[in-house]
Amino acid sequence: MNGRGARLGWNRAAGVLVVLALHGVVFYALWSARVIPPPAEAVTLFVHFITPPPPKPRPAVVPPPVVPKPVKRKAPPPVEPPHRHLAVKAPVTSPLEAVEPVPPPAPAIAPAPEAEPAPAEPLAPVAPPPMPAGPVTLASELAVACPERTPPSYPPMARRLGETGKVVLRVELDETGRVSAAQVLASSGFSRLDAAALAVVRTWRCHPAQREGQAVRSLATQPFNFTLEGR
Repeated sequence: MNGRGARLGWNRAAGVLVVLALHGVVFYALWSARVIPPPAEAVTLFVHFITPPPPKPRPAVVPPPVVPKPVKRKAPPPVEPPHRHLAVKAPVTSPLEAVEPVPPPAPAIAPAPEAEPAPAEPLAPVAPPPMPAGPVTLASELAVACPERTPPSYPPMARRLGETGKVVLRVELDETGRVSAAQVLASSGFSRLDAAALAVVRTWRCHPAQREGQAVRSLATQPFNFTLEGR
């Protein structure tokens, strides 16, 4: 039995060695073929613990001040002063004193009769207020009331450039019939033509307007047509 058992033990040991040898060969083949990946490099991790910031102190809650309520004091009742009776004592006269008699009342004087008012004098008639001195607007053109008038001359530059148009002026006359002011109401579109019309109208002499027989200032309009012959 001992020889047989020893043989069985050698057989088992030989089988175990064969299995281990086969595993070693397989492992070496896999390692050579890089089937099994090598272990990754060991990385050292450093952990730093961050200290949390200290908590912010909470502001102290101050309770609102207690305002004492004003105490209404009752006013003391008014003290009425004691009633005093004033008595007037008549002077005591002795029987030996002489008493003068009371004088009789003076007679009433009748009021003098009032004088009758004098008759009022008749009022003088009031003169009417003077009429306003505003200018009178003439219904017709200014040339109708102007015996001395000169037509405007055509500006040479405007003639060469072929400038034409109609100018309407607003003219004001004084009490003597002279032109005191003039302005352009409607322009011709050319400053040379407007200036020629203003220059000539200031030389006109006209009859002044009449208001209740008196000469007054007046307003009128005057047109001027600037045209070129053969155009």
